[in-house]
Amino acid sequence: MPQDTNIIGTLFGGKMISWMDIAAAKVAHRCLKDVTADTIVTRAMESIEFQEAVQMGEWVNLKSNVIAVGKTSFKIKVEAYAERIGEEKRLACSGIFIMVSVCKNEDGSFKSVEHGISLK
Repeated sequence: MPQDTNIIGTLFGGKMISWMDIAAAKVAHRCLKDVTADTIVTRAMESIEFQEAVQMGEWVNLKSNVIAVGKTSFKIKVEAYAERIGEEKRLACSGIFIMVSVCKNEDGSFKSVEHGISLK
């Protein structure tokens, strides 16, 4: 979309990071079935690498996978692929996101909680 492009007409990097953060949250939320956590929040982004620009009119498809777990956290690799009709998809951006499971306290604040999940 035009409102998502930068001054040179490619996808604004901040928009890409926002979409990747959502993709990381989605995969982490899927892990929270039958646990005491209320939700998951972004703790950190370990790395973001922009490999190729996304041009106006291209689709962006996101792939995210849990690659490690801690007591309260999930480490998630997110890859964003750009594609256009008639062309091969290409890796446009990749990053590592750390998401933390949290519970809401009575005062409205949040605290991290153990999720009890392990990779098998």
